[in-house]
Amino acid sequence: MAVDYTVIVIYLAGMLAMGWWGMRRAKSKSEFLVAGRRLGPWFYSGTMAAIVLGGASTIGGVGLGYQYGLSGAWMVFTIGLGILALSIFFSARIARLKVYTVSEMLDLRYGGRAGVISGVVMWAYTLMLAVTSTIAYATIFDVLFDVHRTVAIILGGTIVVAYSTLGGMWAITLTDMVQFVVKTIGVLLLLLPIAVIKAGGFSEMKAQLPTEYFDPLGIGGETIFTYVLIYTFGMLIGQDIWQRVFTARSDKVASMGGAAAGTYCLVYAIAGAVIGTAAKVMYPNLESADAAFATIVKDELPMGVRGLVLAAALAAVMSTSSGALIACATVANNDIWSRLRGIVKSPGQDEGPHDEVKGNRLFILIMGAVVVVISIALNDVVQALTVAYNLLVGGLLVPILGGLVWRRGTATGALASVVAGGLSVIGLMWHYGILANQPIYYGLLASLAVYVVVSLATPPTDAAVLDAWRERLAGRAEEPDQTPATPVTSS
Repeated sequence: MAVDYTVIVIYLAGMLAMGWWGMRRAKSKSEFLVAGRRLGPWFYSGTMAAIVLGGASTIGGVGLGYQYGLSGAWMVFTIGLGILALSIFFSARIARLKVYTVSEMLDLRYGGRAGVISGVVMWAYTLMLAVTSTIAYATIFDVLFDVHRTVAIILGGTIVVAYSTLGGMWAITLTDMVQFVVKTIGVLLLLLPIAVIKAGGFSEMKAQLPTEYFDPLGIGGETIFTYVLIYTFGMLIGQDIWQRVFTARSDKVASMGGAAAGTYCLVYAIAGAVIGTAAKVMYPNLESADAAFATIVKDELPMGVRGLVLAAALAAVMSTSSGALIACATVANNDIWSRLRGIVKSPGQDEGPHDEVKGNRLFILIMGAVVVVISIALNDVVQALTVAYNLLVGGLLVPILGGLVWRRGTATGALASVVAGGLSVIGLMWHYGILANQPIYYGLLASLAVYVVVSLATPPTDAAVLDAWRERLAGRAEEPDQTPATPVTSS
């Protein structure tokens, strides 16, 4: 394992070095939180793919393939569909808004009265997303170094918190690009063909496994529909995803680069399912489907290659973890803490002359410590993450997309929609169970109905607010703290 250890150590050291480099470049709020809004198509596509394809998409995607065959691709496939939909229909408008958070967009659209509640919901979602990613370090480091779960979480979490705190979005962008390349080589170009060959090829896989393993709908129509509601719609409104959209150099980069990232996700989804199906042939009696990835890597790959593929898994977890962490800290600082301090500012505008980079860096450090502590305390946060996703989609999907596409939506309608959707989801999870499908179904319907009815029953949004909104959508807003710099043209 010495060669594998060397590969991993070099990779981790490189992550920290990029954090140090990013610290030297992140001199303003815009540079620190959204990479100066200067990413070109190559960097943008790579980092967008990296943020959405995390440990769940890699280890979990292979596990679903092990359990259900090719239809196990649907979870990650719906994530790719969400990125495609976001990029084709909304990314250009989102990028032109020149804001930092989803809540700031709601304030702009509805007149400054919708941001606080949405900020709390978004913060809970990003926090739990960061926690689940951090817990995944335990699985990977256990394979690598056979260390205790707590030590693994502290080790992986400390590295992510360090480079994220030092360099902000610039450091995360650079590390995500490396992680994107490592994942592409490790999973798509190495593990996929090796797994299929070791399993005897597709003909042998078909001979060894039941026919339902090769049914594209074998996982079940209701499960696929639920994946669409949670993951496809979740990709449309998550702060971690929007914060990447804000980094785009132009609305065209946001649209076309995001479409490329979404397409990559579709390929990655199929690859994970095929790897899992191959693992089922080789190891038909694993105690846990989620162990399929680590088992096939450990037993079937040569040294050096094994280290690279494990680095790919580590890259997948780190990219999602760092993206969720900076999103969590951004929401906590800009949407919650600043309001509690009474700092009410126009969306997208600077708070004042104090050191905003220092403040945001402090919040990443604090949120990172909270994430590590929660990750150590919890053994399984699947239910907590489900609660967060249900609240996010059930409470925020309708007012966010409604604000983007329906002029008649009002602030009162948006707030009522958030409350109705959120309370419905909570009540239905209590009634049906946290992992049931009904809460997200009925929660979304309640949110939509209340949004439409209350908006129509209340006075239209003030004309001045809508005029300011249209100015932002038209891209006529300047970035207040943008420092002159050469665009990242090679990306």
